[in-house]
Amino acid sequence: MENRRVVVTGIGAVTPVGNDARTAWQNVVNGKSGIGPLTRLNADQFPAKVAAEVKDFNIEEFIERKEARKMDRFTHYAVASAIMAVKDANLTINEENATRVGVWIGSGIGGMETYENQFEIFQKRGYRRVSPFFVPMMIPDMAAGQVSILLGAKGINSCTVTACATGTNSIGDAFKVIQRGDCDVMITGGAEAPITNMSLAGFCANTALSTNPDPNTASRPFDLNRDGFVIGEGAGIVVLEELEHAKKRGVKIYAEVIGYGATGDAYHITAPAPGGEGGARAMKMALDDAGITPSEVGYINAHGTSTQYNDKYETMAIKEVFGDHAYKLAISSTKSMTGHLLGAAGGIEAIFTVLAINEGILPPTINIEAPDPECDLDYVPDESRKQEVKVALSNSLGFGGHNATLAFKKYED
Repeated sequence: MENRRVVVTGIGAVTPVGNDARTAWQNVVNGKSGIGPLTRLNADQFPAKVAAEVKDFNIEEFIERKEARKMDRFTHYAVASAIMAVKDANLTINEENATRVGVWIGSGIGGMETYENQFEIFQKRGYRRVSPFFVPMMIPDMAAGQVSILLGAKGINSCTVTACATGTNSIGDAFKVIQRGDCDVMITGGAEAPITNMSLAGFCANTALSTNPDPNTASRPFDLNRDGFVIGEGAGIVVLEELEHAKKRGVKIYAEVIGYGATGDAYHITAPAPGGEGGARAMKMALDDAGITPSEVGYINAHGTSTQYNDKYETMAIKEVFGDHAYKLAISSTKSMTGHLLGAAGGIEAIFTVLAINEGILPPTINIEAPDPECDLDYVPDESRKQEVKVALSNSLGFGGHNATLAFKKYED
């Protein structure tokens, strides 16, 4: 039986560079950063002084306050993004199609803010004062659960937790659900709200975060002077749809999903495998799944975290997979502007990748001032580039040795 074709018909996002997908896209295309001083927390407690915070977001524009109070902030971002994506796809979920519409939304660390707040209440006032909604607010699958409930989607409802690969794994797994015929539509991506005291404490303790106090230059993927990632928050959600189903509805198609690769490093809890070996296999797997050759790929939205090992090893992995063609590829790290949204990164970066294909514009990597000799590929420095791209990849790599790659193609009937 031939695999069903899967296309992207809706996009929705809440990000540090804009509270909807279109605004976020315009800002990254214009090289505008969403990174600023850390304001959610007392920055004096931490060596990291900057963050990519969501600004001026109001969940009550999407759902009632009473419902919102039962959700952690990561779920707020997911719910808002999903509602926007479904609206963008002009999708109505009703009794006739509900069982064929699924939800697959992941989060790397879930409701950390809820956990910290409720633990403080428990310590001071005992278990009776802990919210009865504590567990359902905290657990990472609740973004998917709440989206399903609010939108009435009764198909497969799942959650991937693979650290910073979460968003990409979620979309890849949802792609396979449609491809094999278990659903016709999937609402999928990642959500994260990790700007909390314990999250920052943990990332600072393992020296993963940039200690550059200048928000404008702290996130600098592939630059020689990079010193860690900038923590970010938000969500990126796409609507995936079986091609004939989308055509029957007469909706716009952003791009086609054609391949998915997922591998494990089996190496270290936080460091990537030397040479990006696992990431290379994920890219190869996505290409094989799509049935395309490396030379057909024109653009990669890199994981590009601005950490020493990631950027170097991802570059090595790209060279391993693409050989001489690696030097003809355009590569960018939009994390230079969004910061690192952890479990939501793959969601928003998938959106940027399909829009790059759809509009023929490649977003830049900003802040490459002193190129690293070991990172010597074309990272679309400083300014976006008008360039037609037929096939593009989006890479994500996560703590625990998780590697995931999505392959997208310009839609052709």
